[in-house]
Amino acid sequence: MLNGKELAGFIKERQAKQVRSLRQARGIQPKLAIVVTAKDNKVIDLYTRLKHQYGSDILVDVDIHRVDQKEVRGLLNKLSKDASVHAIIVQLPLEDPSETDEIVALVDPAKDVDGLVPGSRFEPATPLAVLWLLSGYNVNLAGKEVVLVGRGKLVGEPFEKMLLASGITPRVVVKETADVPGEIRKGDVVVSATGVPGLIKPDMLKEDAVVVDAGVASEGGKTVGDVAPEVYEERDDLTITPAKGGVGPLTVCALFENVIRAAENTAAPPPTLE
Repeated sequence: MLNGKELAGFIKERQAKQVRSLRQARGIQPKLAIVVTAKDNKVIDLYTRLKHQYGSDILVDVDIHRVDQKEVRGLLNKLSKDASVHAIIVQLPLEDPSETDEIVALVDPAKDVDGLVPGSRFEPATPLAVLWLLSGYNVNLAGKEVVLVGRGKLVGEPFEKMLLASGITPRVVVKETADVPGEIRKGDVVVSATGVPGLIKPDMLKEDAVVVDAGVASEGGKTVGDVAPEVYEERDDLTITPAKGGVGPLTVCALFENVIRAAENTAAPPPTLE
Protein backbone atom coordinates (compact mmCIF):
# COMPACT_ATOMS: atom_id res chain seq x y z
CA MET A 1 0.00 0.00 0.00
CA LEU A 2 1.07 3.59 -0.69
CA ASN A 3 0.81 4.51 2.97
CA GLY A 4 1.22 8.22 3.66
CA LYS A 5 1.27 7.75 7.44
CA GLU A 6 4.83 6.42 7.47
CA LEU A 7 6.18 9.33 5.42
CA ALA A 8 4.11 11.81 7.43
CA GLY A 9 5.73 10.70 10.68
CA PHE A 10 9.22 11.61 9.47
CA ILE A 11 8.06 14.95 8.06
CA LYS A 12 6.16 15.85 11.23
CA GLU A 13 9.24 15.23 13.38
CA ARG A 14 11.32 17.53 11.17
CA GLN A 15 8.64 20.23 11.21
CA ALA A 16 8.44 20.18 15.02
CA LYS A 17 12.18 20.89 15.15
CA GLN A 18 11.78 23.74 12.65
CA VAL A 19 9.02 25.33 14.75
CA ARG A 20 11.08 25.03 17.95
CA SER A 21 13.94 26.77 16.17
CA LEU A 22 11.66 29.59 14.99
CA ARG A 23 10.27 30.08 18.48
CA GLN A 24 13.55 29.88 20.38
CA ALA A 25 16.07 31.43 17.99
CA ARG A 26 13.91 34.04 16.29
CA GLY A 27 10.99 34.70 18.60
CA ILE A 28 8.42 33.73 15.93
CA GLN A 29 5.28 31.82 16.97
CA PRO A 30 3.76 30.45 13.73
CA LYS A 31 0.01 30.98 13.53
CA LEU A 32 -2.56 29.64 11.05
CA ALA A 33 -6.07 31.10 10.77
CA ILE A 34 -8.79 28.87 9.29
CA VAL A 35 -11.98 30.64 8.14
CA VAL A 36 -15.10 28.47 7.92
CA THR A 37 -18.50 29.59 6.60
CA ALA A 38 -20.12 26.22 5.86
CA LYS A 39 -22.48 24.81 8.48
CA ASP A 40 -23.07 21.16 9.43
CA ASN A 41 -20.41 19.82 7.06
CA LYS A 42 -18.84 16.66 8.49
CA VAL A 43 -15.89 16.64 6.09
CA ILE A 44 -14.98 20.24 6.93
CA ASP A 45 -15.39 19.56 10.65
CA LEU A 46 -13.04 16.57 10.34
CA TYR A 47 -10.44 18.56 8.41
CA THR A 48 -10.43 21.47 10.82
CA ARG A 49 -10.03 19.10 13.79
CA LEU A 50 -7.11 17.34 12.11
CA LYS A 51 -5.38 20.64 11.32
CA HIS A 52 -5.92 21.95 14.82
CA GLN A 53 -4.49 18.76 16.36
CA TYR A 54 -1.51 18.67 14.02
CA GLY A 55 -0.72 22.30 14.77
CA SER A 56 -0.89 21.58 18.49
CA ASP A 57 1.48 18.63 18.06
CA ILE A 58 4.20 20.72 16.39
CA LEU A 59 3.51 23.91 18.43
CA VAL A 60 1.86 25.94 15.65
CA ASP A 61 -1.12 28.03 16.82
CA VAL A 62 -4.29 27.26 14.86
CA ASP A 63 -7.26 29.62 15.23
CA ILE A 64 -10.58 28.51 13.73
CA HIS A 65 -12.97 31.32 12.82
CA ARG A 66 -16.56 30.22 12.14
CA VAL A 67 -18.47 33.13 10.65
CA ASP A 68 -21.46 33.93 8.46
CA GLN A 69 -20.36 34.43 4.89
CA LYS A 70 -21.51 38.05 4.94
CA GLU A 71 -18.86 38.71 7.62
CA VAL A 72 -15.99 36.92 5.92
CA ARG A 73 -14.69 39.84 3.86
CA GLY A 74 -14.06 42.00 6.90
CA LEU A 75 -12.46 39.12 8.76
CA LEU A 76 -10.09 38.28 5.90
CA ASN A 77 -9.07 41.92 5.61
CA LYS A 78 -8.29 41.96 9.34
CA LEU A 79 -6.36 38.68 9.27
CA SER A 80 -4.36 39.69 6.21
CA LYS A 81 -3.16 42.81 8.06
CA ASP A 82 -2.50 41.05 11.38
CA ALA A 83 1.27 40.54 11.72
CA SER A 84 0.77 37.76 14.28
CA VAL A 85 -1.09 35.66 11.67
CA HIS A 86 1.34 34.07 9.22
CA ALA A 87 -1.04 31.85 7.24
CA ILE A 88 -4.70 31.90 6.23
CA ILE A 89 -7.02 29.23 4.85
CA VAL A 90 -10.53 29.86 3.54
CA GLN A 91 -11.99 26.40 4.12
CA LEU A 92 -13.88 25.26 1.02
CA PRO A 93 -16.65 24.77 0.13
CA LEU A 94 -18.16 28.02 1.31
CA GLU A 95 -21.76 28.18 2.45
CA ASP A 96 -22.43 29.97 -0.86
CA PRO A 97 -19.85 28.58 -3.34
CA SER A 98 -20.78 31.14 -6.01
CA GLU A 99 -18.61 33.69 -4.15
CA THR A 100 -15.55 31.44 -3.88
CA ASP A 101 -13.23 33.23 -6.32
CA GLU A 102 -14.10 36.68 -4.99
CA ILE A 103 -13.60 35.72 -1.34
CA VAL A 104 -10.45 33.64 -1.78
CA ALA A 105 -8.85 36.54 -3.68
CA LEU A 106 -9.05 38.67 -0.51
CA VAL A 107 -6.33 36.61 1.20
CA ASP A 108 -2.86 38.17 1.24
CA PRO A 109 -0.81 36.09 -1.28
CA ALA A 110 2.03 35.95 1.27
CA LYS A 111 -0.35 34.16 3.68
CA ASP A 112 -2.25 32.02 1.15
CA VAL A 113 -0.96 28.60 2.21
CA ASP A 114 -3.65 26.87 0.12
CA GLY A 115 -2.02 28.31 -3.01
CA LEU A 116 -5.32 29.53 -4.47
CA VAL A 117 -4.71 33.27 -4.83
CA PRO A 118 -3.06 34.58 -8.02
CA GLY A 119 0.53 35.38 -7.08
CA SER A 120 0.51 33.02 -4.09
CA ARG A 121 3.95 31.96 -2.87
CA PHE A 122 2.81 28.42 -2.10
CA GLU A 123 1.86 25.19 -3.85
CA PRO A 124 -1.56 23.70 -2.92
CA ALA A 125 -1.20 21.06 -0.21
CA THR A 126 -3.00 18.03 -1.66
CA PRO A 127 -1.25 18.01 -5.07
CA LEU A 128 2.05 18.48 -3.26
CA ALA A 129 1.16 15.57 -0.96
CA VAL A 130 0.41 13.33 -3.94
CA LEU A 131 3.83 14.10 -5.44
CA TRP A 132 5.51 13.45 -2.06
CA LEU A 133 3.69 10.12 -1.79
CA LEU A 134 4.65 8.96 -5.29
CA SER A 135 8.24 10.10 -4.80
CA GLY A 136 8.42 8.45 -1.38
CA TYR A 137 7.48 5.10 -2.94
CA ASN A 138 9.80 5.62 -5.95
CA VAL A 139 6.98 5.91 -8.50
CA ASN A 140 8.62 7.62 -11.48
CA LEU A 141 6.07 9.44 -13.65
CA ALA A 142 8.43 9.98 -16.57
CA GLY A 143 7.26 8.03 -19.62
CA LYS A 144 4.09 6.89 -17.85
CA GLU A 145 0.49 7.50 -18.90
CA VAL A 146 -0.77 9.61 -16.01
CA VAL A 147 -4.55 9.91 -15.75
CA LEU A 148 -5.98 12.67 -13.58
CA VAL A 149 -9.66 12.17 -12.73
CA GLY A 150 -11.28 15.49 -11.82
CA ARG A 151 -10.18 19.08 -12.34
CA GLY A 152 -11.34 20.78 -9.14
CA LYS A 153 -9.91 24.00 -7.77
CA LEU A 154 -8.21 22.43 -4.73
CA VAL A 155 -6.64 19.32 -6.26
CA GLY A 156 -7.16 18.50 -9.93
CA GLU A 157 -6.51 21.88 -11.50
CA PRO A 158 -3.35 22.76 -9.52
CA PHE A 159 -2.05 19.18 -9.82
CA GLU A 160 -2.39 19.35 -13.59
CA LYS A 161 -0.39 22.61 -13.61
CA MET A 162 2.32 21.09 -11.40
CA LEU A 163 2.64 18.08 -13.72
CA LEU A 164 2.78 20.25 -16.83
CA ALA A 165 5.47 22.39 -15.20
CA SER A 166 7.55 19.25 -14.65
CA GLY A 167 7.20 18.17 -18.29
CA ILE A 168 4.44 15.60 -17.79
CA THR A 169 1.18 15.97 -19.73
CA PRO A 170 -1.61 14.11 -17.90
CA ARG A 171 -4.72 12.69 -19.49
CA VAL A 172 -7.50 14.62 -17.71
CA VAL A 173 -10.86 12.91 -17.23
CA VAL A 174 -13.93 14.92 -16.19
CA LYS A 175 -17.64 14.10 -16.11
CA GLU A 176 -18.05 15.48 -19.64
CA THR A 177 -15.43 13.05 -21.02
CA ALA A 178 -17.01 10.77 -23.63
CA ASP A 179 -15.72 7.43 -22.32
CA VAL A 180 -14.77 7.88 -18.66
CA PRO A 181 -14.04 4.19 -17.88
CA GLY A 182 -12.07 3.73 -21.09
CA GLU A 183 -9.93 6.80 -20.52
CA ILE A 184 -9.17 5.87 -16.91
CA ARG A 185 -8.23 2.37 -18.02
CA LYS A 186 -5.35 3.81 -20.07
CA GLY A 187 -3.58 5.02 -16.95
CA ASP A 188 -0.31 3.58 -15.67
CA VAL A 189 -0.79 6.02 -12.79
CA VAL A 190 -4.32 7.11 -11.86
CA VAL A 191 -4.89 10.02 -9.48
CA SER A 192 -8.55 10.57 -8.67
CA ALA A 193 -9.85 13.70 -6.92
CA THR A 194 -13.55 14.08 -7.70
CA GLY A 195 -15.26 13.63 -4.33
CA VAL A 196 -17.66 11.16 -5.97
CA PRO A 197 -17.92 8.16 -3.61
CA GLY A 198 -16.97 4.84 -5.22
CA LEU A 199 -16.43 6.31 -8.68
CA ILE A 200 -13.38 4.18 -9.50
CA LYS A 201 -14.45 0.56 -10.15
CA PRO A 202 -12.16 -2.46 -10.65
CA ASP A 203 -12.87 -2.70 -14.39
CA MET A 204 -11.61 0.88 -14.88
CA LEU A 205 -8.06 0.03 -13.85
CA LYS A 206 -5.14 -1.72 -15.47
CA GLU A 207 -3.97 -4.71 -13.50
CA ASP A 208 -0.66 -3.05 -12.58
CA ALA A 209 -1.86 0.58 -12.38
CA VAL A 210 -0.67 2.76 -9.50
CA VAL A 211 -3.80 4.28 -7.94
CA VAL A 212 -3.89 7.37 -5.71
CA ASP A 213 -7.26 8.26 -4.17
CA ALA A 214 -7.24 11.99 -3.35
CA GLY A 215 -11.03 12.34 -3.30
CA VAL A 216 -13.00 13.03 -0.14
CA ALA A 217 -16.75 12.95 0.43
CA SER A 218 -19.24 12.18 3.17
CA GLU A 219 -21.55 9.20 2.74
CA GLY A 220 -23.80 7.80 5.44
CA GLY A 221 -21.98 9.85 8.05
CA LYS A 222 -18.61 8.42 7.04
CA THR A 223 -15.73 9.99 5.14
CA VAL A 224 -15.11 8.06 1.93
CA GLY A 225 -12.96 8.35 -1.17
CA ASP A 226 -13.29 7.95 -4.93
CA VAL A 227 -12.12 4.32 -5.02
CA ALA A 228 -14.91 1.77 -4.59
CA PRO A 229 -14.57 -0.84 -1.80
CA GLU A 230 -14.56 -3.69 -4.33
CA VAL A 231 -11.28 -2.37 -5.74
CA TYR A 232 -9.62 -3.12 -2.41
CA GLU A 233 -11.26 -6.53 -2.31
CA GLU A 234 -9.66 -7.42 -5.64
CA ARG A 235 -6.31 -5.61 -5.20
CA ASP A 236 -4.39 -6.20 -2.01
CA ASP A 237 -1.10 -4.95 -3.41
CA LEU A 238 1.52 -2.23 -3.07
CA THR A 239 0.29 0.06 -5.82
CA ILE A 240 -2.81 1.65 -4.31
CA THR A 241 -3.40 4.07 -1.45
CA PRO A 242 -5.25 2.54 1.51
CA ALA A 243 -8.85 3.53 2.18
CA LYS A 244 -7.50 5.57 5.12
CA GLY A 245 -4.02 6.94 5.68
CA GLY A 246 -3.02 7.47 2.06
CA VAL A 247 -2.88 11.06 0.84
CA GLY A 248 -4.64 12.61 3.86
CA PRO A 249 -1.79 12.55 6.41
CA LEU A 250 0.64 13.97 3.85
CA THR A 251 -1.82 16.69 2.85
CA VAL A 252 -1.79 18.01 6.42
CA CYS A 253 2.03 17.79 6.43
CA ALA A 254 2.24 19.72 3.15
CA LEU A 255 -0.12 22.39 4.45
CA PHE A 256 1.97 22.95 7.58
CA GLU A 257 5.12 22.97 5.47
CA ASN A 258 3.61 26.06 3.83
CA VAL A 259 2.62 27.52 7.22
CA ILE A 260 6.17 27.16 8.52
CA ARG A 261 7.57 28.72 5.35
CA ALA A 262 5.15 31.63 5.69
CA ALA A 263 6.35 32.20 9.26
CA GLU A 264 9.99 31.90 8.21
CA ASN A 265 9.42 34.54 5.53
CA THR A 266 8.56 37.06 8.25
CA ALA A 267 11.56 36.25 10.41
CA ALA A 268 14.76 38.26 10.46
CA PRO A 269 17.78 36.20 9.39
CA PRO A 270 19.58 34.48 12.26
CA PRO A 271 22.59 36.32 13.69
CA THR A 272 25.94 35.47 12.18
CA LEU A 273 29.06 34.79 14.20
CA GLU A 274 31.87 37.26 13.61
